[in-house]
Amino acid sequence: MEKYFDATEFKNIKEILYNSAKVYKDNTAFILKHKINKKVQYENVSYKRLLDEVNYLGTKFFDLGFKYKRIAIVGRNSYEWTLTHLANLLGGILSIPLDKELQVDELESCLERSKADVVVFDEKYIDNIEEIKRRNNTNLQEYICMRKLENYLDIPTLLQQGKELIASGNTNYINQEIDSYKMNILLFTSGTTSKSKAVMLSQNNIASNVYSMQLVEGLFPSDVNLAFLPCHHIFGSTELIVMLACGVQTAFPDGLRYVAQNLKEYKVSVFVGVPLLVEAIYKKVEQGIASQGKTKVVNIAKKVSNLLLKLHIDIRKKLFKSIINELGGYLRFVISGGAPLDKKVAKGFNEIGIQVAQGYGLTETSPVIAAENAVKTKYGSIGFPMENVEIEFINKDTDGIGEIRVKGPNVMLGYYENPEATNEVLRDGWFYTGDLGYIDKDGFLFITGRKKDMIVLKNGKKVFPEELEVLVNRIDEVEECMVFGIPDNKDKNDIKLSVKIVYNKDVVNEKYPNIQKEELEKIIWDKIKEINKTFPPYKYIKHMILTDKELIKTTTKKIKRNEEMKLMNI
Repeated sequence: MEKYFDATEFKNIKEILYNSAKVYKDNTAFILKHKINKKVQYENVSYKRLLDEVNYLGTKFFDLGFKYKRIAIVGRNSYEWTLTHLANLLGGILSIPLDKELQVDELESCLERSKADVVVFDEKYIDNIEEIKRRNNTNLQEYICMRKLENYLDIPTLLQQGKELIASGNTNYINQEIDSYKMNILLFTSGTTSKSKAVMLSQNNIASNVYSMQLVEGLFPSDVNLAFLPCHHIFGSTELIVMLACGVQTAFPDGLRYVAQNLKEYKVSVFVGVPLLVEAIYKKVEQGIASQGKTKVVNIAKKVSNLLLKLHIDIRKKLFKSIINELGGYLRFVISGGAPLDKKVAKGFNEIGIQVAQGYGLTETSPVIAAENAVKTKYGSIGFPMENVEIEFINKDTDGIGEIRVKGPNVMLGYYENPEATNEVLRDGWFYTGDLGYIDKDGFLFITGRKKDMIVLKNGKKVFPEELEVLVNRIDEVEECMVFGIPDNKDKNDIKLSVKIVYNKDVVNEKYPNIQKEELEKIIWDKIKEINKTFPPYKYIKHMILTDKELIKTTTKKIKRNEEMKLMNI
């Protein structure tokens, strides 16, 4: 991919943070929100203060004997979470971000498998922590709460003690040399299988990806980012460091229900999310336009605007000001990753003047492999490979679709204590992603689906569930869906395409009060038949299951297909 912006390449996170503290010294790094006696107060943390506080906390960690130890982090996205992770990295302490949504048994298993010595936790998850403490099956020697909590060490106290240690001349932590290429982060994959793998990443893995993203995505010190993606997820934690490298201000959301409110509250200009959330935000925009009876007017305005854009006249910000105001008024850039984004949504956002870029990557690649940018965009594509990443498509079929393999400094060191799984995916310096895709005549990359999810019919034709799911999810009455194959009654050797649909209760209740399930099934089935007409016959969906129960998903909102199939006895 061509370079569009200037960036300095660093070997590790310590170099990145020290550079930002120098270049953006007095700029705001984080906007913190405090609720005191039902009153809301905001606090701005400068880049200089951020580095100081990372050093305070790290100095105290070393003082407590945590040098060369392993520190796990469990909690919601917060300043304390970020401080802990950065304090680990800047001291060469192994950082183990864990999913806060894990059930106690799974959480205990991850703490055992990672051999964590210390856990830093959010007080919201105290019950799980105390249960793990009571069982005493882990290697944990210390439990630290992110906020003050009786009978526990806490981050605010450790910060103060670390500050005093530095004032008295303790520079052990500050002077710690970083080995940029050894394991410094242990991340568990989101685990669509029963046992997630632990991915070993170095600081250079992350730093190389931060650099390549800076070269192609326009992020500026004037931007405000809402850190919605969970920090324990590689996309969330790397994105946070990208923002720090670019001098961006970051705020933390109050939760899924408050995203729209937070966009306005913090005047957010940059938003990074998974397709499920990006599509939900766009649906709200569409519903708002429809409720005001302005759908026709907006569609005409889009056509006029698109014509003017061809003449290099951009009036979108003015023309669609009222729509952008519903999203806070400042939103200019949305990055979507983790799964394919509906083309209609990407096009819809871009038409009203909000740039959407899709990215593609995995935990094992720190994470970004390829991405779009403001210049190189094609709806449905995931853009071009990053500057320092090589991509090849192997074992291609007659349509040019093959498995994606990648090589670059962002590729993981391997799976922790799992040489068999490592050798399966890392061969001759290449990482085999398990994803299938192709490259078009213009050089744009397209993902068709996961190798393991692909449905192969008797006639050899291949069907990618994701391709059909995107269209089914567009149906108003559909909340979410999963396309899968079941044996065909007429020919047991063949497969019949089926779909499990979770209907949207709010939409159904509003559009069809007191409707019987059989009637609703007919309405949705008629819409499925319309979708079928847009495909060749071998891709027709021939069977439907309708439910109001949410599909089984990982905490990063990926459908657990195997578990769903077991549930349906398939």
